[in-house]
Amino acid sequence: MFAPLGGVKMRTEQPKKLSRNEELQIVEAKRHTGNFLSILSNVRCKSLNQHLFAKGILENDITFGIGPAGSGKTFLAIATALQMLNENKVDRIILSRPAVEAGESLGFLPGTLQEKLDPYLRPLFDAIIEIMKPERAEKLLSQNKIEIAPLAFMRGRTLSNAFIILDEAQNTTAAQMKMMVTRLGLGSKMVITGDMSQTDLPNNVKSGLVHAMKVLDNVKGVRFYTMSKEDVVRHPCVAAIIDAYDEYEALHPETVVTPKRRHQNPLQTVLAEQG
Repeated sequence: MFAPLGGVKMRTEQPKKLSRNEELQIVEAKRHTGNFLSILSNVRCKSLNQHLFAKGILENDITFGIGPAGSGKTFLAIATALQMLNENKVDRIILSRPAVEAGESLGFLPGTLQEKLDPYLRPLFDAIIEIMKPERAEKLLSQNKIEIAPLAFMRGRTLSNAFIILDEAQNTTAAQMKMMVTRLGLGSKMVITGDMSQTDLPNNVKSGLVHAMKVLDNVKGVRFYTMSKEDVVRHPCVAAIIDAYDEYEALHPETVVTPKRRHQNPLQTVLAEQG
């Protein structure tokens, strides 16, 4: 390479090295020639990445789905879980989220511990009743066929013959993520979903989802699938909104608000009040 005048060498941009899982997803996408996967009778994948993600769930022990809001990550995971429960391939479904709030404090909400946590975990239940009738969903809950609990309640458990879903995984720490993936028991599947653009962790805490993408990239039985705004299946305006925020924040990084450091986990606050 010739040096320009002044003896200063020009830098050339190196192409980003793809992870093993990114390369596998590209290969799988090129091989796909058929229809998109249907789950249950009323749920069908609507994009190629959704299809690859849903297929990956069936073929792997632990599957990560990473992408923007509305790209179908959690919905497809819950639909697949319900299908496997209906087919008696698992005995129960366990739905979990890390206890990190998006600006609000659980500790100041009125009511019992369960009443405080219900609104926080409600989106998971909403996805269930969108797929099946509310009465059926309530029955599965009452029979303990579906369990919804914060991530902190998973510590020390071995989850066998279960379909486990960890939602909002971008809000886990590296230690929490390690704890969760090591809960996997015999006869179980685990799906972990997250959106890296909506992290609510303190500024000095690294996301366990980012850490896991590096640590687990070459582990057999673990797959990562990435979705984009093209996979968003909410109102058509949502994809445009995501683009607008991305463009504005890229041009005005000083406007991006980072959460303040918390001295105590919000779930600990709730438990302390109940004690």
